[in-house]
Amino acid sequence: MTPRLRSLDAFRGLTIAGMLLVNDPGSWSYVYPPLDHAEWNGWTLTDLIFPFFLFIVGITTYLSLNSRRAHGDDETAIRRQILRRGALIFLFGFLVNGFPFFTWSDVPGVADPTFLQRVVDRLYHWRIMGVLQRIGLAYLVAGLLTQRTTVKQQVVTIVVLLYGYWLAMTVLPVPGRSPMGMLVLDEPSGTMAAWWDRLLLDWRHFGLGNHTWVSSVTWDPEGIFSTIPAIATAMLGNLAGRWIASRRPLLDRLNGLFATGALAMMLGLMWNWSFPINKSIWSSSYVLFTAGMAAVSLATIMWIVDVHQVKGWTKPFVIYGMNPIIAFVGSGVLARLIYSILKVNYHGKSTALETAIYQAVFASWLPPVDASLAFAICFVLFWFGILYFLYRKQIFLKV
Repeated sequence: MTPRLRSLDAFRGLTIAGMLLVNDPGSWSYVYPPLDHAEWNGWTLTDLIFPFFLFIVGITTYLSLNSRRAHGDDETAIRRQILRRGALIFLFGFLVNGFPFFTWSDVPGVADPTFLQRVVDRLYHWRIMGVLQRIGLAYLVAGLLTQRTTVKQQVVTIVVLLYGYWLAMTVLPVPGRSPMGMLVLDEPSGTMAAWWDRLLLDWRHFGLGNHTWVSSVTWDPEGIFSTIPAIATAMLGNLAGRWIASRRPLLDRLNGLFATGALAMMLGLMWNWSFPINKSIWSSSYVLFTAGMAAVSLATIMWIVDVHQVKGWTKPFVIYGMNPIIAFVGSGVLARLIYSILKVNYHGKSTALETAIYQAVFASWLPPVDASLAFAICFVLFWFGILYFLYRKQIFLKV
């Protein structure tokens, strides 16, 4: 049985802390470019965070299920665990999307809405997909696909997923838009993925509202069709977990991660010429490139922590990495409260609590972009305080 890896917890914690940092600036109008997503094609530091976490999910899936087998669990029990955990992760994300389960702003067409009308309006616009939902689905499918298959079968499955998605997105016609998908890859609402998002998530033709991302309306950056290649990201992480858990010498394992990571990055960059690296559609080139970056990043941390025994810096990130669900769900709920729902009187106007704090505490003396970053850093530190308390009390949410 593989012992718990401090370097893996640190890597996961770095990823979660980074996610909070980029998700919660003081002002979205003032963000340093590396801390914002690429507008469409291409990538920034921020575009690495989500696939890194999904890659880690793949690693921990292999390690945890292997541990359960070592303790005598049969494959039926393991399959139930995969289904249960995937469903719970999806449910957590779905509930965070719906919080506080009523429309807190104006309801279109209703001058003075009742609470019931606000609840109904929220149901009409409750986003179905999201970050945790994609993680839950990718974990569930990848877990089932890798449960009793060989490495060769898993590699073939990954190739089929990535090439199949590439062909569907570039060769097949997009109904009502283009005879070939490659001709509309630069149009967010024109891709094959966007067509499936509208077909499966936009229910206005049934009178049941639109359930895509509110900021895009005609497509969803965590949509159903673009979740298919995300399954490959989790499966690549699963293969990395298998390699990390092997009995080979540590330096051999690190060399393998560095080498395959570099190869995957190169292949992703080459594929970028015909299928651009793009987080919003989770392109096949994006899968290979980010999985390669994740492998190299993890190998670097393992080299520092496990080979050279430089561990002191990891403690804050280990604390973040031990409670990722609480960090993600709790921060998402808090952000919804302070950015949108809770209002205070600031300079005679009703203002979101977050805006009032940002303006009074940070923007009053710092340049806007630095003030925005300072607010985000304080948000990360605030959650570190909560997670540190839970860590000291040995309270960990496991699903």
